[in-house]
Amino acid sequence: MTGAKLAVLGVSVALLSAFTVRVSAHHSFAAEFDATKPITLKGSITKVERINPHGWIYMDVKKPDGKVENWAIETGAPTALARAGIKKDSIPIGQEIIVKGYRAKDGSTTVNGNIITLPDGRDLSLASSSGNAVRPPE
Repeated sequence: MTGAKLAVLGVSVALLSAFTVRVSAHHSFAAEFDATKPITLKGSITKVERINPHGWIYMDVKKPDGKVENWAIETGAPTALARAGIKKDSIPIGQEIIVKGYRAKDGSTTVNGNIITLPDGRDLSLASSSGNAVRPPE
């Protein structure tokens, strides 16, 4: 095989691998979350990841016994969050928030976020994969 053919083959394999990883990382709401298990969490933001295809907000939530759990909140992609009014500086680390969403089927501290309530009382969509498939939790 010539050098040019090897280069084309290498680039093709790399592109195919990148596409495969991105597709496998994307999932439907119903595959991982339970629409019959709404949850409301109140706590402070510890980390924000604005990545594709889903972003993540991590928050510390104090349990009734006083112990703190770190929850992972799945959101929509960065562009979807921006359209919903959530910019990079809208949700800083340490800010107290309320999140309404749906529990993970595996019982982990993972939620598909639907609505975030900011300290000023504004409710914003988290542009999550639940979309209109389920009603916002009460």
